[in-house]
Amino acid sequence: MSGSHTSAGDALWRHVLAVYARPEVRQACLDLQDRRGANVCLLLFAQWAGAACGHRLGRAEAERLGAAAPWHSEIVEGLRAVRRRLRSGPAPAPDAATERLRAQVQAAEIEAERIELLTLAALLPLSPRAAAETEAEAVALANLTLVCPPETPEDARALEILAGSRP
Repeated sequence: MSGSHTSAGDALWRHVLAVYARPEVRQACLDLQDRRGANVCLLLFAQWAGAACGHRLGRAEAERLGAAAPWHSEIVEGLRAVRRRLRSGPAPAPDAATERLRAQVQAAEIEAERIELLTLAALLPLSPRAAAETEAEAVALANLTLVCPPETPEDARALEILAGSRP
């Protein structure tokens, strides 16, 4: 996709920034990522598809979104691993110089996530539309459950928090 922008992709990115800025959403996403290995970009896309577009994902669509998985596992997760490793070492980390590098790696990780979200938007073009809040939340929860089936009550609660989030 290399730098291309779509109006749906731009709308998705704005939605993700607004929703993820909410502390309870950020915590729910990170909890699912750390406990379950969930792909936060995919979660946020599924949430946007339901909450902002009123679109319920089908299994075939969810499988089509898997085309972005290699980018996520190789690039996003690779950058995340480097950023996390810089918190504690190897020497000379952590120090002022490596903290600057860590901030640069974090910026690259965020850009890689933006590219992943734009890729997801291109794989399944949707358009935001007004929907009743209860309908949007139910569709978002169905989408989230499809891409990350809950295994524990904690999973279910995290998905509910994410489903109910509006920018």
